[in-house]
Amino acid sequence: MVDQVFSNYIDGLRVDEFKSITKEVCKLPSFLSPALFRKIDPNCTGIVTRDAFIKYWIDGNMLTMDTTSQIYNILRQQGCKYLKQVDFKPVLDELLATHPGLEFLRTSSEFQERYAETVIYRIFYYINRSGTGCLTLRELKRGNLIAAMQQIDEEDDINKIIRYFSYEHFYVIYCRFWELDGDHDCFIDKDNLIKYGNNALTYRIVDRIFSQVPRKFTSKVEGKMSYEDFVYFILSEEDKSSMPSLEYWFKCIDLDGNGLITPNEMQFFFEEQLHRMECITQEPVLFNDILCQIIDMIGPEKENCITLQDLKGSKLSGNVFNILFNLNKFMAFETRDPFLIRQEREDPNLTEWDRFAQREYVRLSMEEDVEEVSNGSADVWDEPLEPQF
Repeated sequence: MVDQVFSNYIDGLRVDEFKSITKEVCKLPSFLSPALFRKIDPNCTGIVTRDAFIKYWIDGNMLTMDTTSQIYNILRQQGCKYLKQVDFKPVLDELLATHPGLEFLRTSSEFQERYAETVIYRIFYYINRSGTGCLTLRELKRGNLIAAMQQIDEEDDINKIIRYFSYEHFYVIYCRFWELDGDHDCFIDKDNLIKYGNNALTYRIVDRIFSQVPRKFTSKVEGKMSYEDFVYFILSEEDKSSMPSLEYWFKCIDLDGNGLITPNEMQFFFEEQLHRMECITQEPVLFNDILCQIIDMIGPEKENCITLQDLKGSKLSGNVFNILFNLNKFMAFETRDPFLIRQEREDPNLTEWDRFAQREYVRLSMEEDVEEVSNGSADVWDEPLEPQF
């Protein structure tokens, strides 16, 4: 196969001609082609010869590796033992330049950049379980990124790749950020975040987020979270059943950082919920009743405290956090919306995040339609950044 491809290119292949090698010979996603090309052509001659390819792919033992190891080695920088966020940027650039499902973004460099950033943040949120920003081969093998990458060449609708690459998921995240970022300086402060989800969160949990206990901010501006910090927050908030989310919120509730959540710590957060219930003339629920409910849901090894392992072993763990600091979701849990229950049963493969993104995208689309009718124009945002559906 190699000889057949190179037979028409005696002097070697240029980067735009190399894609057939990547896809047909190496059996890798086509958008990895430029990254593989640069790996074989480190001196940037612009040409990859048959001998150079054989030396890298066969003599370099790439052929005998599993697909995850191959991709890991292609993306990894020389001499580095892990992947960094920047290593994924060329892959996303190629995806944006070539995938038919993202063609409409090619005239909007700002949105292309934001889409690429969001995909990378989502990858590291779910797969870089150490939280170091250094993605290891072991972490990559344990995740589902490679499977999502392999789907991309077979699917023209990027929104059907719901793991990491969906444009609709990006759009939901970015619109939520934009709505909160009132002055559009690309930072969010406490006053902004408290408005999230129709003021669903308590001040105490927002304080814990901004204390950077669950995750240190990448923002260099004191008292403000960056877009990356917000991506980690919204993924944690809207799918409290995921492992990264459980760890995020556990750190928030564990006030003394001893690895245990005690009744006193839970009561500290629930006090504000109780006060909010009273303010909206909702019948208050005594904390002792709430504590019994939480213990019943989690079934911890020891009744006087809850560990992270206890939470990971229960399917109802996310509801514990909603009870403690998200009034809207707590009330929804108490009333048990039959429509949502039926929706979950109909498609159990969708995560809480997938369902949220689905609902939110429909909401945003409807708002867009209303704006167009009322304004007689497709221009929705006052700023030059116009989301495209």
